[in-house]
Amino acid sequence: MALIKIEDYNPNYEDSILHGHRLNSFDLYTSADGNRVGSVRDILVDESGKIRYFIIDTGFWIFGKKVLLPIGLCRIDYTKGRVYASNLTEARVKELPRYDEDTTVDYTYEEKVRNIYPVPERRYAANQHDESSYDHDDHDRDLFGVREEDHGILKLYEERLIADKNRQKVGEVAVGKSIETQQAEASVPVENERVVIDRRTPTDPQEPVPSHETDFSNEEVARLEIHEETANIEKEAFVSEEVSVKKEVDRDVVTAQEKLRREKLDLDVEGRPTVEHNR
Repeated sequence: MALIKIEDYNPNYEDSILHGHRLNSFDLYTSADGNRVGSVRDILVDESGKIRYFIIDTGFWIFGKKVLLPIGLCRIDYTKGRVYASNLTEARVKELPRYDEDTTVDYTYEEKVRNIYPVPERRYAANQHDESSYDHDDHDRDLFGVREEDHGILKLYEERLIADKNRQKVGEVAVGKSIETQQAEASVPVENERVVIDRRTPTDPQEPVPSHETDFSNEEVARLEIHEETANIEKEAFVSEEVSVKKEVDRDVVTAQEKLRREKLDLDVEGRPTVEHNR
């Protein structure tokens, strides 16, 4: 099966494979003398997504020529944005088949590339020309095997406190009305009229009354209206209290303490090597 570009296999390859980096912007250097000889243009992967080749532009040696560099023959420095290639010389670049945008990288094309790069103890299948019996993992481990230590990746871990909160129901309040009864007493003062007949002896009962002042008649009547008051007690409803129902939030801060671990980089230096720290 022909190889494909990594972006066609996984558009988000930077995060899932290359630790957030885009290698098609890295510069190419030789491991032997540390000279810049080109740049990385793209990456080819197999059907399982495993990186197989860097497509490199070797304009420093042969202007405009792009060739394939097996992943196992390079070292990646993510900090400096560089790829260091071993076994890459000007003569070898001239021998390598040219790679163009319409090039199909199949078994035949790969064989031409592999024959240019010498590796120790190159292993083949029983039938070298039988593509179905050729296993790249078993027979080209030196060309395509990736070692973490060759790519400058040393992961330092640290623990962090992640603060979060959960919201849960702790109760429920129902506000309603109920009726309660109580015995009440009201007093109303009332007046009742009564007739009081006060009979008394005249001051001079022996003195006669002149005849013209006397009037004996059955018609003479003294009339008085008598009134009495009765209590009229009724029940009426009044608003005794108004109740407003609402929720208020009480805020507090919960603090927890934990011991966190963090890995730090320890360097064991012998002699007087030059060590650069880039951060």
